[in-house]
Amino acid sequence: MVNPYLERRQGREAVTYAHPSLEPVLERTLGVPLFQEQLLRMAMVVAGFTGGEAEDLRRAMGFKRSEKRMQEIEAKLRAGMERNGISREAQEQIVLSITSSNQHSESPVGGRSSFVVGQDTVGESTELSSEGATDCSPGRPPWVKGDDEQVPEGRKKQQIALRLGLRYVRGLHEEAGQAIAREQKRAPFESIHDLVRRVPELRKNELNTLAEIGALNSIGLQISDFRLQIENLQKFKICNLKSEIALRPAIPFHRRDALWNAGVAANPSGPLLERIPQPDSKSPLKMMSDEERLIADFRGTGMTVGPHPMAYHRGRMEKLGVHRAIDLSQIPSGRKVRTAGCVIARQRPGTAKGFMFLSLEDETGVANAIVTPALFQQNRLLLTAEQFLMVEGVLQNQDGVISLKASSVSSLNITQAQTSSHDFH
Repeated sequence: MVNPYLERRQGREAVTYAHPSLEPVLERTLGVPLFQEQLLRMAMVVAGFTGGEAEDLRRAMGFKRSEKRMQEIEAKLRAGMERNGISREAQEQIVLSITSSNQHSESPVGGRSSFVVGQDTVGESTELSSEGATDCSPGRPPWVKGDDEQVPEGRKKQQIALRLGLRYVRGLHEEAGQAIAREQKRAPFESIHDLVRRVPELRKNELNTLAEIGALNSIGLQISDFRLQIENLQKFKICNLKSEIALRPAIPFHRRDALWNAGVAANPSGPLLERIPQPDSKSPLKMMSDEERLIADFRGTGMTVGPHPMAYHRGRMEKLGVHRAIDLSQIPSGRKVRTAGCVIARQRPGTAKGFMFLSLEDETGVANAIVTPALFQQNRLLLTAEQFLMVEGVLQNQDGVISLKASSVSSLNITQAQTSSHDFH
């Protein structure tokens, strides 16, 4: 559907509509349905679909595409259009547009725009913290607030970043998320122990997940030296340490520290000690490696707001002659090139005569590759199952739309993190 749109945008093809009633729905995309939202609206306009029937259509067109359900819905579409007096020729065009829906994006905004600017509501986004965020991925992982925000190394205080909401934390039930947001508004959490005490709705496995993804780093140890730590302990009469403690530099609090303190906090201390403030402490554990953080991020949220997995291997990719996605627009059309990335979408529509379309994401953007039927048959398992691929082929640049006609594909060992893709094959 993209090519007809480009032809119309360039003035090489006239703008037409399968039926006049579709003009308000398709006007912004020049008569060509590009987005799933438009397909659902088309069904409601031409066939009288209700909101519930449109939702059934959306589910049938989902990532786990159901041919049986699509056939049932196609019959409903034709029956509705017949009732509305739509000609058979127009019906065929409309049905083809809708049943070839695996070529369409979910919305005009794009699939990567689910981040929202931080607000203290679980339904939208709860403020979050960062561990390792960079300019190429200006995001922050789920953050349970302490008194002060810690600014990650390499990021300026005034730099704008997007915050990921607690609703993206896998396994965190809504009741616990709402309780965290409510208590944050009442007063900042003083420690992980304080979080556990004030949010009894939080289960042990949920607390561990929050610690693993870095959401508790900002309410962990936030003191500049050990002397202040001991002063706090004496203030709360938890212990009486008399030994002299030398001043130390700022103490970093990392995910394994949070996991350590979460484990201690999850064990009830009894009614006598429950109300006594318990500051967090450093653990004897080492910080997570980059690979361990990636695995934790994808396991806990399905994404990472730190560096893209490909960024850690850019030096190796350069030695292999692999171009970044952002660089492809500067390369002349027709030249043989290599690119690589995480597979975020696979499309092999029935109308494409066996061709497969891949979207490969790296730290700079997305590159699109076209796989011929012959190459697909030779590499079926690799193309349908591998998380990271390197593609070599001829670069095609048509009216600013860049793609790679693949001549060879190979797998890449990038990370053990469980990335996901939107597959329509």
